[in-house]
Parts: sequence; C-alpha cells; structure tokens
Amino acid sequence: MGSTSAENHGTEGVGRRDLIKRSAALGLISVPTMSFLSACASSGGGDSGDKAKAGKKTAKNPLGVNDTAGMEFVLFDGGFGKEYAEDAVKIYEKNFPEVKVKFSATQKIQSTLQPRFNQGTPPDLIDNSGAEQMDMGVLVGKNQLTDLTPLLDAPSYDDPNKKVRDTLRPGIVEMGQFDGEKVWILYYAYTVYGVWYSQKALDSLDEQYPETWDQMLAVCEKAKKKGMAGWTYAGKYPYYLPFSLYPMIGKVGGREVLDAIDNLEPNAWKHPAVKACFDAYYELYKKGYVLKGTPGLDHIQSQTAWAQGKALFIPNGSWVENESANVIPKDFDLAVSAPTGIDSSDKMPFGTIWASGGEPFIVPAKAKNAEGGMEQLRIMLSEASSKNFTSKVKSLTAYNGGTDGIALTPGLKSGVAALEKAGENVVNPRMQDWYVQLQKEKIGVSGLGEMMAGRLTPAEAIKKIQGFADETAKDTSIKHYKHQ
Repeated sequence: MGSTSAENHGTEGVGRRDLIKRSAALGLISVPTMSFLSACASSGGGDSGDKAKAGKKTAKNPLGVNDTAGMEFVLFDGGFGKEYAEDAVKIYEKNFPEVKVKFSATQKIQSTLQPRFNQGTPPDLIDNSGAEQMDMGVLVGKNQLTDLTPLLDAPSYDDPNKKVRDTLRPGIVEMGQFDGEKVWILYYAYTVYGVWYSQKALDSLDEQYPETWDQMLAVCEKAKKKGMAGWTYAGKYPYYLPFSLYPMIGKVGGREVLDAIDNLEPNAWKHPAVKACFDAYYELYKKGYVLKGTPGLDHIQSQTAWAQGKALFIPNGSWVENESANVIPKDFDLAVSAPTGIDSSDKMPFGTIWASGGEPFIVPAKAKNAEGGMEQLRIMLSEASSKNFTSKVKSLTAYNGGTDGIALTPGLKSGVAALEKAGENVVNPRMQDWYVQLQKEKIGVSGLGEMMAGRLTPAEAIKKIQGFADETAKDTSIKHYKHQ
C-alpha cells in the first residue's frame, strides 16, 4: 500500500498521483481483500511442454485463442460471489463452442494454487484475492506471471477501433505495473476504503460523521451511553484496520509519509503523524469504545455485529455492501466516509480517502492457455459483463462505464459521493500488493492487532512494526519496489 505519488511505470510525464486524481474525478468504486500468507514461489516463467498451440488471429479472435483448447479459471469466492464470473464463462463457451471451461471458486487461493505454481501446472486465469492471496510481489519477482500487455493492446470487446486499455478507468493499468512497462495484474474492481456506518444509526444519535478526533470520541461516548460500541473490526484479520488508518496517516502527515512507509525507508513508521494516529486508535480501546470481543471476530462476524447495530463504525472496503447484504437491514442507509483526522493542523483536508483498483486477476507464466485466460478477461471488460457485475455485486469495475440504467445502491452512491468530496485528495498505499506478508502477518496481526487488543502500547507497536519493515528492507531474497 503506498500513496498516490508518481511511480516509474513507463508512464513518462504521467504519475500515479495524476491518474488517481482523474479516477477520483470520475467517481469510481469497489473492492479487494489481501493475503495473510505469503507465497513461497519458486522461480518460473519457462514454457511448459503442455502449452496450447496458438490459434488463428481474426477480428473476432484478436488474441489468437486456440478454439479447441481447454481453459481453466479459478476465482476467489468472496464478497462478490461467483455468479458474475460464471456468466462471463458462458460467453467464452458460446464464442468457442468446442471448449469447456474448467471453472472453480475457492477461498483458499494460496494453499490450493501455490503447489500448482511450484509444479508448473497453474490454471490459466486466477482471481488472486482473499485472506489466502498469493504474494503478488513474490510472483512478479520470480517471473511467474504473464505480461498482460497483449490483452491491453487488443481491440476491446465492444469496439474494435478501441484498445482494451482505452476502455479502462484511469490508474488501473499503472496499478498492475511494478517496475517497468509490463502489466502483471488486471484489477477488475474499483474499491473505496474508509469508515462504513449506518446513517440511520448516526441520525438516531443526532450526530454527523465526525471530522476531528475529539468529535469522534464524543460520538463514540454518546453511542456507548445508548448501548452501542463506537467501533468494531475484523479482529482475526486486523489488516482491515489500515483501510481507514493509512489514509488517516496520509491526511495527518501528508502523502509523503505513506510513500516513505511503502519505500521501507528507515524510521518511516516513527513519523509524528503515525504516532498521532496510533495514539488515536489506541484511545478507542482505552476508553472502551471497541465492541467487546472484537479481537476474536473474523471479518464476517464483525460485519454482522455492526450490521445488527452493536457497533457504529467499521473500517472496510466497498465490497462490504454485497458481502453483508444478507444481514444489513433494508433501512440501514449504508454510508462510507473518509477517515476522521486529528484536527485542523492535518496536512490534508477532511475527505482524504483511499481508493484504488481491487480484485487482482493474473495469468500465470506457465499457464497452458494464457491466450484463453486473457480472452476471458477481455470478455469481462465488455460493457455487458461490467454492467452485470455492477448490478449484481454493488460495485463498479475497471471498465470505464457500464452504469447506464443501473440504480445505485446506498453504499455505492455514498462511495461515489465520498470520491467526489475527496477530489484530488485520494491516496493509494501500495504495501498490500508490494509486500503482502509484511502487511498482513507483521504490520496487521503482530502490530496493529496486538495494539488494538491492548497487548502493545502505540510506542511498542511502532517500534515492532519499524523492525519488521527494516527486516524486509534488508532481506535480499525479497524484490523491493519504490515510488519514483
């Protein structure tokens, strides 16, 4: 996770900050989830002897997919469900009638697929998401992914005069790059991260969303008196906390603080803005404003408790509307806000929010039918498939459009409003896709999780996390990335 500063990704003269600004101006939205386990990938990239022969390139088959070769697609079975992908698979099979796609969905991406990567027999297309997401930085560093540039340069599914890359929301291509022009990941969704709440519950307290931390504490105290906790979060997966904590750090100290953290710079975590934000979150614990038992809850349990009115606020991504649809009351009036700041001395204004591409799709380097995997993505990036996704899962896609005729749900509408309010003040931390193990296991579980459970003070948590970052920076077996 890193802020929206320019990165040297082959976009001369156009940095990520500019691209994300334009994304925000368009009012984009939707999801990801990251990994608790890092991938122990072996070096790869070589050809498998079982690769499908290339097919003939035609106007209807611009990628030259072998029209008789099988294709395997493994989806993360998470907040977006699997129906949208199954619908896109049917289109693939209709276009290639001699082909039967082997489609499956699982929550255990890493434990299911890492052995297949190591054996050189991975699927052709993977939605690499969830708590068991494979470490993207490791996969890129070990040459285990296919460059998706041929897909991006292919004619779009709807308009042969437009390349796929020209139909995508600003910033999506750049997010898939790591250290050059090649694009390793296609983020299919667009996520707004922040603090989610029930507007109805906030109205019942006769309060507005708090902009300063003193106001936040006052709202939590009022909620506590009415028998409602101020906050809950995914205690078993405390790397959900950064969804609101990281943009708060950026708001308080400026984008450069998040860049320094991403860049693994010495003492980056010791910046006064980090201390101020850690102290603020710890105060929620100290004052008893966190729902009792939260450290033992997983993401579903914490979201359910929140939806039931047991807690007012929860840090999350825009997938929460769909993931919790069965427990959110109809009159809940779901809303999201950019994180509360400390006070008027913050470097960035209230409204500073984290938004970025999510739900990362990859095509392995040793896929038997890489062209088929990319063609499936080309289909998913059509207007019809994008509209199908948005209408079914309450999120936008990387496709720049596909919302005509769709009534926006409360969460989606609130997310668009939050992005409009943010304007240029959109940050995009990169830790979660550059250093998955560091972000999930170390910063999340061993640092923030321990602090919010009361087992570490903010000072102890910062010292511990800085140590983890320093270890990663010195580890020569890990490929390192930097904002340019």
